[in-house]
Amino acid sequence: MRVLHACSEVYPLLKTGGLADVTGALLPALARVGCDVRMVLPGFPSILAGIGPTREVVVLHDRFGADRVGLLLGQLPSGVPAYVIDAPALYAREGNPYADAGNTAYPDNYRRFGLLAWVAADLAAGLDPGWQAQIVHGHDWHAGLAPAYLKAWERANGKRAAASVLTVHNLAYQGVFDAGVFPELGLPADYFAMHGMEYYGQLSFLKAGLFFADKLTTVSPSYALEIQSPEQGCGLEGLLHDRASDLTGILNGVDYEVWSPAADELIAARYDASKPGGKKVCRRALQKAGSLRPQDNAPVFGVVSRLTEQKGLHLLLAALPAIVARGGQLVLLGSGDGWMEDAFREAALRYPGAVQVEIGYDEVRSHQIVAGADVILVPSRFEPCGLTQLYALAYGTLPLVRRVGGLADSVVDCTPATLADNSGTGFVFDEFSEAAFSLAVDRAFALYEAPAQWQQAQRNAMRAHFGWDDAARKMLPIYQRLLGQ
Repeated sequence: MRVLHACSEVYPLLKTGGLADVTGALLPALARVGCDVRMVLPGFPSILAGIGPTREVVVLHDRFGADRVGLLLGQLPSGVPAYVIDAPALYAREGNPYADAGNTAYPDNYRRFGLLAWVAADLAAGLDPGWQAQIVHGHDWHAGLAPAYLKAWERANGKRAAASVLTVHNLAYQGVFDAGVFPELGLPADYFAMHGMEYYGQLSFLKAGLFFADKLTTVSPSYALEIQSPEQGCGLEGLLHDRASDLTGILNGVDYEVWSPAADELIAARYDASKPGGKKVCRRALQKAGSLRPQDNAPVFGVVSRLTEQKGLHLLLAALPAIVARGGQLVLLGSGDGWMEDAFREAALRYPGAVQVEIGYDEVRSHQIVAGADVILVPSRFEPCGLTQLYALAYGTLPLVRRVGGLADSVVDCTPATLADNSGTGFVFDEFSEAAFSLAVDRAFALYEAPAQWQQAQRNAMRAHFGWDDAARKMLPIYQRLLGQ
């Protein structure tokens, strides 16, 4: 089956978050289970630079505000073929893919990602005579219009070009724009309606995908249930509840070729569950690099995260004085809300030798924190899947998480029962509060003071497996049903 994935970023060419890790690993896994997969991406500079030799498939004119749009076909480092939309007027810009250097969203994002969705749909309708998708699989709001364009093509031509799937990676990001831009998108007038893409008087790319796609997936079984409730439905819970029979939660995986302590060249020493000694070397290297005091009698806590309220890191700020007072240490890598960045910078100044903070993102540093920390903190208010805790498990770094979304689906709380049956892999709390978080931290300190049990929990974590091939095998039946196979 021929499946085209439409997305805005892919590892290792362009990464601003977990979406790139997912698209970079899922497609090769789908190829391994028998899919003929390709990807279509916007022509951001780093993607154009890394796509390798290309050939021009077609040249289009006057599309979405760009005088000239070239469609190139190349190959990702993974070997997956990829179309790249070469439209410098829309994509050759400073900043990240979505916002300028000052983190202000580009006002024409509706054009930039409308074009991505339109090209994805047109590739199913014959834009490339040499390859025609049977299924278009969009990721998040950036590709949300692709199912709408496919339905519009079907209406105009009396037959279906391709089936469609939309994966929600984070429902909170919806691609909402002023209703006045709707005529520029080239969709039927009646698509701007409550039963369509209208969203509280505006238009939502994500809602369009949720409404028009044939099947919906999201990135964990628990999140698939949670987004049907008012608490986490972000105003779309009614639509999602109505489409519950078309919605499947499939837990994301880990690319073990990238995230494996036995083979990771970015960390100070290699190790695995049977020979875990290298983890102590990584711990000491992390302390040294962060100018932390050498110590072995209290946990080193790690954070690799966006610094936002959703991630629950204000709970950490409240608990930090007590952590430091007990001898614990913190290494944090992340960026986000200005006030939170400032608060963690101030904490690093207040607790020299105990707290090290780096604002920004660095792939090498993230590997070093995941390998060297004893506990990784992911106390999220909501978390569709989370990848950090999956990486941490592979490295024997025990996740401390809230019981939501993919965190609930991947971390087994260390209790007397789960320690006895060798299934406990971390620390899980329920209430999104400073008190509940602090109690979980207390339990981490207590287990750390029982070395035999701690080491068993580390082995449990490293033996847990969340491979992408498992996720691909669960995706395959969705494709097969769409094609009547």
